[in-house]
Formats: sequence, C-alpha cells, structure tokens
Amino acid sequence: MSGRFFVMPGGVDDPARPSGGNRYDRAVSDRLTNVHEIAVPGSWPRPAPRSVDALAAALGGIPEMSQVVIDGLVGCGVPEVIERAASRLRVIMLVHLPLGDESAEAADLVPLERRALHAAAGIVVTSDQAAARVIALHGLPADKVSVAAPGVDLAPVAEPSPGGGRFLCVAAISHRKGQDVLLSALSALEDPPWTCTFVGAGTPPATAMRGVVFAGPLGGAELDAAYGAADLLVLPSRAETYGMVVTEALARGLPVVGTQVDGVPEALGAAPDGTVPGVLVPPGDPEALAVALREWLGDARLRERWRAAARARRETLRGWDETTRLLDEVLRG
Repeated sequence: MSGRFFVMPGGVDDPARPSGGNRYDRAVSDRLTNVHEIAVPGSWPRPAPRSVDALAAALGGIPEMSQVVIDGLVGCGVPEVIERAASRLRVIMLVHLPLGDESAEAADLVPLERRALHAAAGIVVTSDQAAARVIALHGLPADKVSVAAPGVDLAPVAEPSPGGGRFLCVAAISHRKGQDVLLSALSALEDPPWTCTFVGAGTPPATAMRGVVFAGPLGGAELDAAYGAADLLVLPSRAETYGMVVTEALARGLPVVGTQVDGVPEALGAAPDGTVPGVLVPPGDPEALAVALREWLGDARLRERWRAAARARRETLRGWDETTRLLDEVLRG
C-alpha cells in the first residue's frame, strides 16, 4: 500500500546544529497529514558510502507509488539513488540551497544535482529567486519547479531600547553568512552604546572588539530571548536563498538591515503602505553596512519609522500552514 514519506538529514533535530533548512523540514513534516519520517544519518552534501547505502535502503523499503519528499541535502548529491527511486515512487526534491552555491569547493556537485533534479517528479524551492536560479542552473522546465516559501510563527513584539543599539545576527558562522563583513562594519562605528550578539553554530573568528558576543547555537526559549532582547536584526549574507531569520525578526516587530541578495528582498517585503521595515545593502560591503548601522543609531525618527513598518509587515506574514498546503499540492501532483 502506498503512503507519504519525508526523508531528511539525520541531524534535523540536533540543537547543536540549528539551520533554516532543518527548521523548515521539521515545521512542514509536523503539519503534513499521514506522513512517515525517515532520517538518514551521514555527512552531507558529500555522503559517505554508508550514508548512500542507508538512503538507498530506506527508499527501497518504501511501497511503490508512494509520495516522497526528499531534502536536497540528502538526495541531490546521489543521483543514482534518486533515479532508481523515481522509477517507482513520486519523488519531490526539496531544495533549500543548490549544492554548488554553498562554497566554491562544492562546484563539482552541480552535475550530480542536475541529474537528481531531472529524475524527480517535482521540485520545491523556498523563494521565487531560488526557483529562477534552479531553473537556469539546471535547465529545468519552469512548470516542474514550485515555490513554498518558509512560514513563521508570530511572537510577542520586542520592546525597543531607547538608543536602538542592541544588534543581533542569527546565522551559522561561515563565509557565506558574512559575519566577517559585519565585524568589519562594526569596527568602523564609534565605541558602544551598541552591542552585537552573534547566534549560530561554528567557530567564531578571533576578535577583541568591545560589545561583541558570540553566543553559539541557540534554540527554543533561548533563541526567543535573544530576539526579544534585540533592537535590530543584521544579516550580512553573501548569498541567502530566502533568509528565514528575516521573517523571524519581523514576527517580533524587529527591523532588519540585510543584504540585497537572492531571496532576502522577498523575505523582507514591505508594510501594506509600501514602507520597507529596514534597508538592504550590497553584499560584501562593510562600508555600506556601517553607514546603514550608523544611520540607524543616529536617527530616532528613522528607527521609529522602521519599527512601525516592521510591526505592520508582521501582520502580513504567512504561517507554516500555508507552506505545508503548497508542498502538499506538489506531492499530490
């Protein structure tokens, strides 16, 4: 008898390795009806042989004609496994980020991902920009790629501090996320009244800068508290398929200073009156980022305007039920 299955990385619930992709998988899987979860252990996106064998065995045990969502981090690097599965299952690949976009060292994974995506019955990505990117990168027909943007849970509106100097950056520490750019921008500001808390897994760069705290990975109540104690989210990414932390900040009425890349403009959006709840600067440009932060700190009217826009944008955010509905439509074909 056929069924519904969701294949995801084995560490999806590991509090030491939080990520937007993991949160997406967990939120949607919990809401899909009658779905069976399969967690595949291993090191991705370059899986060890035992991980490939585990994925092949898991897919081989699924009844024919079943609907199967496979996280791209698990399946996009092993097209031979996906091709075999797609001959007997309705395979939907969920691509949070093209494998070759993670780093220059992963460029050799692009042809493998292309084979896997062409074998699938459908592909789901998290933003309009990501859809355009995947279609162009892999020569896919446009009607094969669907968008199911991440949802967000509304949270209490954060209480702002008088000077607005509590910055928050939530992202795994990596070159792609641009923490080095933010540190360079902060070094160009005058000495605190500002502070900046970096939340995310990874080895923090060495810095003796006053006002900078690396808190490591946080989740649950601790992450809620970090958002609640912030005035401004800063996301300095060089690439970002969507930017779930942007909507998580907006869900608390926090403005955002981010970068003009990929899906971030889509996540930031605007209030119903067209006011943007923050500003986007060029990626990899610490001077432009420093200017934006300096303007935020020095202009009380700007702070109130961005906060009002963030609170208004908060009311327009989509929940996870809408994300799940869109994915469910693709599953049903």
